[in-house]
Amino acid sequence: MTKVGVGILIFKDNKILLGKRKGKYAANVYGSIGGHLEHLESFEDCAKREAREEAGIEIKNIKFLCLTNFKIYAPRHYVDIGLIADWKSGVPKILEPDRCESWQWYDLENLPKPLFEVIKNYIKAFETGKNYFDS
Repeated sequence: MTKVGVGILIFKDNKILLGKRKGKYAANVYGSIGGHLEHLESFEDCAKREAREEAGIEIKNIKFLCLTNFKIYAPRHYVDIGLIADWKSGVPKILEPDRCESWQWYDLENLPKPLFEVIKNYIKAFETGKNYFDS
């Protein structure tokens, strides 16, 4: 079954927030805050909720970044809505220790590796303006 995911590139002082993932799905790769879109939830409300739930931070200036038909981790299949936002307040904390082991701000020119595959699309969209991907 295809699911809808929302991911957010959050900027603070020209750096983005990434966390090292844990668990069965794409462990030991660096990803952004994100999760499932809940029934009748707006994209903006989803982004704000996920930022609070995963890292205890508040975000602002949320905008559309890109859309990905995300199949690279088959059999999982997501329509991923990539958003961009600015950090508003709070210090990132590990609030889901079973899913994430660290949060850190990274310069776009010095990103950790390996990156969660959809993050590569977010970066490409941010740098080029392309807003859809099939991966």
